[in-house]
Amino acid sequence: METALSALVGVFFAVSIYLMLSKHMIRILLGVAILGNGVNLLIFTAGRLVRDVPPIIPLDLNVPQAGIANPLPQALVLTAIVIAFAFFAFLLVLTYRAYQTLGTDDTEHMRVAEPEGESPPPMSY
Repeated sequence: METALSALVGVFFAVSIYLMLSKHMIRILLGVAILGNGVNLLIFTAGRLVRDVPPIIPLDLNVPQAGIANPLPQALVLTAIVIAFAFFAFLLVLTYRAYQTLGTDDTEHMRVAEPEGESPPPMSY
């Protein structure tokens, strides 16, 4: 199972890098979302996939039983999901505002900060 999930993580990373190298902002956003999902799956896979007892220590024991699930990857994935969602929402709003202002989602046409035909800024003071 880990082999299949590792291959899926590789596919997610390859697809996300391909999409983020695009000129269109929508593809870049989709690449960021797929990259976040790939990272979550990588953390989950690295934490060993087991179908054991939940990571809860009973009241009568001081240490966990043998063969419990590892709670650290679960906590990391939950945190990463929240961070990835917030980052994606911020990028979505930023892209929408840039599209409203500039009228395009092509990064080549978004070069308003670098106008053509003007003299370059001063190189020293």
